[in-house]
Amino acid sequence: MKKTNLPQKICVVCDRPFTWRKKWEKNWEEVKYCSERCRRNKT
Repeated sequence: MKKTNLPQKICVVCDRPFTWRKKWEKNWEEVKYCSERCRRNKT
């Protein structure tokens, strides 16, 4: 997969777009936060 065609989502906390990463390969559907910092600060 080319990097330009990677799927994107909007972070629930910071409302910024983030791109698919290899570490999320198995649970991309469940990913809601762009970073550990956002995950800890969820409201």
